[in-house]
Amino acid sequence: MSNNPVRLIYPKRHGDARGWFTEVYSVPVFEALGITCTFVQDNHSLSAPAYTLRGLHFQRPPHGQDKLVRCVRGRIFDVAVDIREGSPTYGKWVGAELSADNGHQLFVPVGFAHGFVTLEDDCEVSYKCSDIYTPECDGGIRWNDAQIKIDWAMPAGTIPELSGKDAVQPLLADFDSPFAYDGRPLEPLA
Repeated sequence: MSNNPVRLIYPKRHGDARGWFTEVYSVPVFEALGITCTFVQDNHSLSAPAYTLRGLHFQRPPHGQDKLVRCVRGRIFDVAVDIREGSPTYGKWVGAELSADNGHQLFVPVGFAHGFVTLEDDCEVSYKCSDIYTPECDGGIRWNDAQIKIDWAMPAGTIPELSGKDAVQPLLADFDSPFAYDGRPLEPLA
């Protein structure tokens, strides 16, 4: 299990008349931030309609995944939920807007469920994972669980576009967590 914190990352952009350049991942930079995992898989998704919601997802051990998430087209609201058994912040969440314009990234460690909602049409999200996708370890929590109370940054009354799987994920109360608390509570994003 990872002992990395949930972190909002602000890569520097170097711009001129041509546009900008940014370094989105560097081992020494991330190690200085306390993020020490090794990424082995990159994923990329397109969500055509605004208010497409993907999540809340995770992978169980032995194939738990740290994720480094960024929005490369459009805007999303990205969320991490603490699902580590015994954590004082179990069931609590943090979220941030990630966009192609702001270039921010969210690091979501093993032991946290991850999800996002698109805030406009045609959003593309790219994320790195520290383990390969393993279907038998795939898991999730219901996106609208009243115990977690995520404010998804959608207009009141909006019904998000969901996959069939995400519409019927279990509630947190029915979830038996395989993730142990590592001594680091979830902290607000800086």
